[in-house]
Order: sequence, then structure tokens, then C-alpha cells
Amino acid sequence: MKIVDMHCDVLYKLQASKGRLTFQDSSELDVNFERLVQGDILLQGFAIFLDPDVPVEQKWKKAVEQGNIFRQHILHRDGIIKPLKRWADLPNLPEGKIAAALTLEGVEPIGRDLDRLEQLLDGGVLSVGLTWNNANLAADGVEEPRGAGLTAFGKQIVQRLNERKVFTDVSHLSIKSFWDVMDIAEYPIATHSSAKAICPHIRNLDDDQIRAMIEHNAMIHVIFHPLFTTESGTASMEDVIRHIDHIAELGGIRHIGFGSDFDGIPSHVKGLEDAGKYQDFIIELEKHFSKEEVAGFAHQNFIDHLPQ
Repeated sequence: MKIVDMHCDVLYKLQASKGRLTFQDSSELDVNFERLVQGDILLQGFAIFLDPDVPVEQKWKKAVEQGNIFRQHILHRDGIIKPLKRWADLPNLPEGKIAAALTLEGVEPIGRDLDRLEQLLDGGVLSVGLTWNNANLAADGVEEPRGAGLTAFGKQIVQRLNERKVFTDVSHLSIKSFWDVMDIAEYPIATHSSAKAICPHIRNLDDDQIRAMIEHNAMIHVIFHPLFTTESGTASMEDVIRHIDHIAELGGIRHIGFGSDFDGIPSHVKGLEDAGKYQDFIIELEKHFSKEEVAGFAHQNFIDHLPQ
């Protein structure tokens, strides 16, 4: 069954390796070319993410470098991996090809310069999270004690994403920022978040947030990080399925997708350690849901909710 996964951090890991790892088959990578093929991936989202400790004056350079890694090391796989420049192209992806989409996890690299945002969007970024867990010029993240919402600049960014038919990602936002985004975003998405009612981690969405996402016809892509899955910090596929079941019970059966956070997490769900294990997860899901519902989680729900 074809898989859409909206979030991984392999660009960050490749950048940090300074050439030591290869996207083709390095076993240290949860997402590599061989594992994308093994997992029958239809679309993989590749995040541009910078460590908060990167000096301000280096952030743009580091972000551009990750974009270059995407083009030079991810895409050159005998034409099998195809870059998406707009969401409308995904349903027409040729048979046997894998779509790759750039995403941005935190707008720190652009500073106050909206022209830099335009450059990233022109370069293929199709989903933007305003911040990571920290506060920046656009919004507060979930770990900022102040808990403020979007700034005027952050609202400008969301309006531009609306105009460009690009997703606004709510996954790392503070609660106030989340609701500010819901007020103005035409294409909200949670690329890697699960249900706070099942695991009360600060990064998960509470039931009111999940209901709001459903009312806005937005997708919620559950994350495979054990820390966000169970309070014990260790997790099985069944534990991930509990989050899916909860979102479904809230009315979100057609709004559920996957956002593994592979290569951005220090531990893994048992049996779901890398992109190559996705079909094993599909088998487990089919024990709980119909084949049509599982196909929805795997890819169809996402395709049905693409920006128009």
C-alpha cells in the first residue's frame, strides 16, 4: 500500500554527517533510498530544520545548504525520486516514482525578509512550520513559557502561504499560536503530532485542537516518536494505533495520516524503526480498520486534502 509520510529530518542528519553518510543505503539513516523503496513510499516530506544553537548570521546559509543536499543527494536516484513543485502534481505522479517534497520547520532562516521566504517557496517548499519549540520573530513554540501567539510578521507569512497554496504546519506551535493559525490559515496541517488525550506530551494536540483541525478540513499526521506515544517512553505499533483510533473517534477518520519524524527521533516504535517497515505497520492497522480506512491513513486522505 502506497505511503505518504509528511515529516523526516534526514537533510539535517546528512548535513551534520559532513559527507560521512550516503542517502542511497546508509544504515544510520531511518530514511534512505533503499528504505523508501522497501516501504513503498509514494511521498516523503523532507524538512529543512536548523538547530536553535546555529548563530543567526549562519541560519540562511545552513538552510540553503540543506536545500542543496535535497537536490544533489536525494533526487539523483536514476529518476525514481521526483521533486514536487506544487501539490497539484502529486495525483499525476508516474507509476513507480517516489515524490519528494521540501518542508520548512521554523522560519528563522529568513530573518525578517519575506523575499527569502519567496525564494524557499520558489525552490519547492510546500509546507511551513512557523517555529520549532522556541519563540522567534513569527510565533511562540510549545516550549516558550510566555505562550504568546503569532506576531504581525507571522500573520504575514501565513497570508503568503495561503496565496501560494502551501500548508501552514501547526505541529510545534504554542496553544495561542495554534489558534491564531486556525483563524487565518486556509491550509493548516499537523505534519507530526499525536493525541494528548492518549499521551499528555506538550507536543501533542488536545481534543479541542483535533476537533478544530477536523472542522477546518485539515490533516493530522501522527508521529512515531515513543516519547509522544506513551507516558513510559517506549512504544509498540499498537500504541500508535491508539492515537489513530482516538482521532478517528473524534470524527477524524478521513483526516489521519503519517508523519514519522524519522531521523529526528532518538528512539523508535518497536517494529517501526525505519521507512522500510511501513508495510508491517499497514498489516497491523488492517487488524483494526477496514482496508479503505487504512488506505486513507496511508495516502488517500492526504491526496483528498491537497490545497486546491
